[in-house]
Amino acid sequence: MSDPQPGLRGGGDEAELAQFGYKQSMERHTGKFASFAVAFAFVSIATGIFTTYGAVLNSSGPVGIWTWPIAVVGQLAVAFVLGTIASRMPVTGYAYQWMSRLANPILGWIIGWISFTFLAIVVVAVDYTIASTVLPVLLNYEGTAAVTWGVTALVLLLQAVLLALSTKWTERVNNGAVSLELVGMVTLTVLLLVVAAVRGDMDGGNLFSKGAVAPEGFWSFGDWTSAGPWMLGFLLGAFTIVGFESAANLAEETNDPERVVPRAMCQAVIASGVLGFVFLVAVTLAAGDPVALAESGTPIADVIHDTLGSVVSTLLLLMVVIAIFACGLVIMMTGVRLTWAMSRDERFPGWQQWSHISPRFHTPFKATVLFVLLAELILAIFSQSEDALFTLFGAATLLPAIIYAATVVLYLVKRKNLPVNGKFDLGAWEKPILVVAVVWLVFELALFRDASFKDAWLYVIVMVVIGAAYLGYLLARRGRDGLAMPDQHSIDAVLDHEAGAHHP
Repeated sequence: MSDPQPGLRGGGDEAELAQFGYKQSMERHTGKFASFAVAFAFVSIATGIFTTYGAVLNSSGPVGIWTWPIAVVGQLAVAFVLGTIASRMPVTGYAYQWMSRLANPILGWIIGWISFTFLAIVVVAVDYTIASTVLPVLLNYEGTAAVTWGVTALVLLLQAVLLALSTKWTERVNNGAVSLELVGMVTLTVLLLVVAAVRGDMDGGNLFSKGAVAPEGFWSFGDWTSAGPWMLGFLLGAFTIVGFESAANLAEETNDPERVVPRAMCQAVIASGVLGFVFLVAVTLAAGDPVALAESGTPIADVIHDTLGSVVSTLLLLMVVIAIFACGLVIMMTGVRLTWAMSRDERFPGWQQWSHISPRFHTPFKATVLFVLLAELILAIFSQSEDALFTLFGAATLLPAIIYAATVVLYLVKRKNLPVNGKFDLGAWEKPILVVAVVWLVFELALFRDASFKDAWLYVIVMVVIGAAYLGYLLARRGRDGLAMPDQHSIDAVLDHEAGAHHP
C-alpha cells in the first residue's frame, strides 16, 4: 500500500472518523484560529450590519438596535447546542450528518437539502451586496442591473477558483480577511466614539428614537400576517448572527475537531455579538438626523464619511468589500463540503461526479464546479428583479432558522443518547440553555409570518418540492434501507463504546 498523503497519516482524528464509516480523504490542517475565522467570516458583522442597518432604520427606527443583544443571546444558546452535537459527531456534512444518524436518514436528507438550498442562495445574496451597494459607492459608478449581475458573477467565479485550487490558500485569504475585519471594526468603533464626542456630535437621544416610524403599535407583536415595527428589528441580528456552524462542516479537515470546532462556533458568536453591538451604538450615536439617514442606501458609509472624512469612509468600504468576499468564500466552501458529503453517501443528484477529491489539488474540485454553476443560475434568475436583494436575504434568514430549529429539537429528543466526551459539554447549564434556544427560535420563526417574506417562502417551497421529488426517486429506486448511512448499523454501538470508555 502506498504511503498516505502528507497530513493524512493515522492518529486519533482519523480513528474517530473511521467509527462513522469513513476513511480520511482530505488533509487535516485547520487549526484553532482558522476554525474560528471560518465561523466568524460566515457571520461577518461588517457584511450584516452594513447590509441591514438601513432596513432597521426604516422598519424600527434607531431604537431597533436594542434587539441585537437579545438576538445574540438566542443565537449563542443555539451555538452551544449545535456545538455539543458537533463535538460528538466531527464529520463533514454537519446538520445532514447529525439528523441522519440521530433521527433517521430520510429526515437527515431533508435537512441536508434545506441546508444546501440555504447555502446556494446566501452566497448569491452576500456577493450581490458587493455589486449592488458597495462598489458603486466606492468606485462612483451607476449600478445598473446588468453591471450588478456581471460583477456578482465575477466575484462568485473568483471564489470558486480559489476554493477549487487550494484549501490552504482559501484559509490563508480568509484568516487575513477576518484579522482585518476584527482590527478594522474595533478601530472604526473607537474613532467614531472619540471623534463624535470631541466634536460634540453625539446624540444620546438617537439610541431611543423611533425615527420616522409611527409610534402607534410600535411595540406590538403584530397580527397574523405582519410583525410589529420593533419586532422587525430582530431581523438585523437574525440575518447577521448565522453560519457559525460552518466550522463544523470542516470537521474532517480540522485538528482535534471535538474540542476546536464547538469552541470556534461559540467564540465567533460572542466576538461578533459584542463587537457588533458596540459598533451599532457608536454609529447610532453619531448618526445625526436618523430620519434623513434612513433615506440613504448606504447609511453606515454616510455616518463614517460625515464623522471621519472621505479617506476613512473609503477605507471602510474597502474593508467591507474584503469582509463580504471572505463571507461569500466561506459560504461557498461550506456548500461545497455539504455537496461532497452528501455525494459521498450516494444521495445527491449526480453524486458519482461530486464525491471525488482531486488528487492534484486535494479539494472537492467537481463539487466546487457544480456549486458555482448553481449559484450563477440562481443569480441569473433573480438578476432582473428590483426586489432581488430583499428576497435573497429573506430566504437566507428564514432557512437557517428552520435548520437551527430542527437541530435543537433533535438534541432535545436525543441528548440522552449522546455520551459525555469531556471535550465540550453543557453540564448543569444544559436545561437553561435549551430553554433560551427554544424560546428564541419560536419567536424568530414567528417573525417570518410577515407578508414581506412571501417571495422568500416561495423560494423555500420551490426548492423543497425539487428536493422532495429527488427524495421520492431515491426511495423508489433503493427503498428506505438503501438510504442507510455508512456504518449506520453500528452507530449505537459506537456511542455505547465511547460512553463505556469514559465511564469504566
